[in-house]
Amino acid sequence: MDILSAIGLLYTISVVFTAILIFLENRNTSKTVSWLLLLVFLPGIGFLMYLIFGENVRSKKYVQNRKFAAEFLNSSELQGVIQFDNLVDMQRQVMKICPMFQEDDQRVINLILNSGNLPVTVNNDVQLFCEGIAKFDSLLKDFENAKKHIHMEYFILKDSIIGNKIREMLIRKSREGVKVRIIYDDVGSWRLYMEQSYIKSLKDAGCEVRSYVLEKFPFIYRNINRRDHRKIVIIDGKIGYIGGINIGDEYVHQNPYFGFWRDTHLRIKGEAVYSLQITFLLAWYMMTGQKIEESFLFPSMSDIKKNGIVQIATSQASTPHETIYQAYFAGISGARKSIYIQTPYFIPDEALLTALKTALLAGVKVKIMFPSFPDHFIVYHASHSYLEEVMELGAEVYLYKKGFLHSKVVVIDRELATVGTANMDIRSFSLNAEINAFLYDDENVRKIYEMFEKDLKDCVCLNDKHYRKTIWKRVLEAFCRLFSPIL
Repeated sequence: MDILSAIGLLYTISVVFTAILIFLENRNTSKTVSWLLLLVFLPGIGFLMYLIFGENVRSKKYVQNRKFAAEFLNSSELQGVIQFDNLVDMQRQVMKICPMFQEDDQRVINLILNSGNLPVTVNNDVQLFCEGIAKFDSLLKDFENAKKHIHMEYFILKDSIIGNKIREMLIRKSREGVKVRIIYDDVGSWRLYMEQSYIKSLKDAGCEVRSYVLEKFPFIYRNINRRDHRKIVIIDGKIGYIGGINIGDEYVHQNPYFGFWRDTHLRIKGEAVYSLQITFLLAWYMMTGQKIEESFLFPSMSDIKKNGIVQIATSQASTPHETIYQAYFAGISGARKSIYIQTPYFIPDEALLTALKTALLAGVKVKIMFPSFPDHFIVYHASHSYLEEVMELGAEVYLYKKGFLHSKVVVIDRELATVGTANMDIRSFSLNAEINAFLYDDENVRKIYEMFEKDLKDCVCLNDKHYRKTIWKRVLEAFCRLFSPIL
């Protein structure tokens, strides 16, 4: 047997073995079919893509990362700082005996309590940002006033104009004695590998910086499919930021291709920051093995007299439940009047798509706001095939024309709203480390609803006239949709 025949035989065996693995993993049927089609039609590329992106992380050893949460939250030192697990257990019992919220809100609250183990908090001051300049102005002011610590976790961190403003402030605060800890994602922040002075300058000033690498060579390729997509900041344990805005100049309207960047972010001052803090400290512990348990991490919130009702939900590939996805599903399937969605990507799985269709058939008004131009070609065109499907049942789809829409917002019945990092796609729901704030009080939900209504003025509503497609456009969308379960 010559060398080419031997390579061909080994390659065939590898592809067949991969196909068998896909079957044995008992994954979602649509994902199984997508991977098999990819192996059949693009065997070489398909095999390599499966090695990088195909691992069913939730069913494998990454689930063992749950033990980190147990070790961290059950440590005697942390339990002495804040009785976090006890608070969740108490709320579970209270909700069973005496429901405290509207029925639909109660359903989502209970789900996050049971699936995500994070409590609902009722003492929060919430500020809403609709673009990056205002968010960063506020963030820099809060950095200026920081006394003890600054914790940051971002998907994208760029050596940019706004990135350097952030870096200079963090360096100064670190030299003043403020403890600065930063987590960034390797894939989202890949440019930092070519601009290493950015991270080095932070470390030289005393900032602790970690990238989202849970495995080293030769298994580092697996991390490409498991991204830290969160964008959160915690300042002195009392002020928190959460939403869709990363650190880069496009987020402050400085990219000529995107122009105005429409995004949504929250500044929270109050008890919900405890959940943000726990989320960051757990991520830090998983990456470094370092337990950070000083009492000042969870300061008293007795001076805050606002009535913002906020619950934080998190999920990632190593957690047993897809908490954010489940909360979306519970909210959408329980909607009685309206569902408003802002998302840059719209790739629901079959269950969520069925929930939306069921709501439409039951007379629920569904409005979906989507970008008018793409930032990811395949995802954008796959999304259009799903948008057409819900439009056929009466959903109103709006294309945002003022610039690029990156906002991740859902409003249900004008009674519940969520803002965070999770896109309306399978990757966010199943693989990425994500975090969302769910809001239940009338005032803050109303603000987010009014924000959506205001954005409609900068949109065009799709209808049959706008949405006529050539045969080639339909073929393109159908082809892109084939890969939607693995995008």
